Amino acid sequence: MSKVIEGLLYSESHEWVKVEDGIAVIGVSDYAQSEMGDITYVDLPSEGDEVAAGEEFGALESVKASSELYCPVSGVVEEVNSELEAAPEKVNEDPYGAWIIKVRMSDAAELDALMDAAAYSKITE
Repeated sequence: MSKVIEGLLYSESHEWVKVEDGIAVIGVSDYAQSEMGDITYVDLPSEGDEVAAGEEFGALESVKASSELYCPVSGVVEEVNSELEAAPEKVNEDPYGAWIIKVRMSDAAELDALMDAAAYSKITE
C-alpha cells in the first residue's frame, strides 16, 4: 500500500502539492514512484519558466517507463531540485522529501481542484 501524507494536496496525475507562502512545492506521490520502478532520469524545467495547471512541465524516466509530469497549478517556476539531475533515485527513496519544482502560484483557487489525502487514497487503492 502506498504512503499518502495528510496535509498535502494531490492531482489525478499523481503529483503532490504543499503550499508555503504562496509557493507550491510539487513532487510525485509514493504511488507514482512505486508504479514506475527505479527512476533513472528526471527532466526538469528551467527556473523562470511559466507553467499552467494540467500542462506538462517535465518527465520521469525509469527502467520500466517514461512518464510526463503535469503541473497541478499555474505560475512561474521559482526553483528546481537540481539534486535530482545527479541522483534521480531520491524520488524512489523519499518521494515526499524529493520535491521536483517550486512554483509561485498565479491563481491559488486552482488548489480547489486538487484532492486531499483521503480522496487520493481512494483512487490509489
